[in-house]
Amino acid sequence: MRKREAGRGTRHKFRWDNRMHFYVLRRLLYTLPIILGVTIVCFSFIHLAPGDPIGAVLPENASAQVVAEIKAAYGFDRPLPVQYLKWLGRVLGGDFGTSIMTRRTVISEVAPAVANTALLAVTAIGLSFTFGITLGLLAGFSNRRVTDRSVTAFAVVGISVPHYWLGMVMVVIFAVLLHSLPATGMGPAGTNILAFTGEDISHLILPALTLATIPTGVLARSVRAMVAEVRRQEFVQTLKGKGLRRGRIFLHIVKNAAPPIMAIMGLQFAQLLGGSILVETVFAWPGTGFLLNAAIATRDLPLLQGTVIVLAIFFVLTNLFVDVLQTAVDPRVRRA
Repeated sequence: MRKREAGRGTRHKFRWDNRMHFYVLRRLLYTLPIILGVTIVCFSFIHLAPGDPIGAVLPENASAQVVAEIKAAYGFDRPLPVQYLKWLGRVLGGDFGTSIMTRRTVISEVAPAVANTALLAVTAIGLSFTFGITLGLLAGFSNRRVTDRSVTAFAVVGISVPHYWLGMVMVVIFAVLLHSLPATGMGPAGTNILAFTGEDISHLILPALTLATIPTGVLARSVRAMVAEVRRQEFVQTLKGKGLRRGRIFLHIVKNAAPPIMAIMGLQFAQLLGGSILVETVFAWPGTGFLLNAAIATRDLPLLQGTVIVLAIFFVLTNLFVDVLQTAVDPRVRRA
């Protein structure tokens, strides 16, 4: 009986009631001005950058009349506020414009790139969650200073190593020297997981491992810090004094450390989807990062705007999902 009473105050059950419905609705309303602000910043910064998008695709001897006609076709001859309002209206209707370089719709360019990046990001985040949480728990629960310091050192190295440098080193080692893994590109199956073969998986290994390095270090340090902090709290000593089994105490500590760790996990996933431009460029992975790099190099404003706004909206929605899930698991973090 005492064992049950000792653990009652530390459990976080998944709760979903009328207050949660109101909280989710309020958080959804909060995201609308955030997304609107993202569109303004995205549109303004891209247009304020130096360079002429039309001049990048026209020959040098193009007449002024041809340049004016093309600018009028894309709406670049109007004031920026007017351009923004027209662009926002099209985006709300699902029309992100037409790419200057390929003459294809932006959504047809962005959709497969997002799918490719999602495949890479999900694989990388699966690896980073598995290894990061395992190493963090190992360091947090270990009473050996050697284990704690080893995991901390690994996490610091993982956070400090630049993505692009690690990617190039892995290409040199595994593709050039050992000839064991392909250096660039995707397999023939693309994002069709059901058709995956050994060749497709081999193309995914190097970029996924490279992309998972930093999140693994971040999660390992965060989990270790949270578990160590919870272990020092008085209720853990009370549970030990009541004679609760070690496995039950472990579960109570993990449950109390879970909410902030979930927030970090959500942020890391969103950053992986939007921050893989260097890794995708190194491995020639046809995702959003590779597409952004090409759009920047060719000054393709419609394609650049469409890609950035899709990634930004995904980042905002991911944070919203993590916030709601964190509040459902631990109502203490719910804002009044």
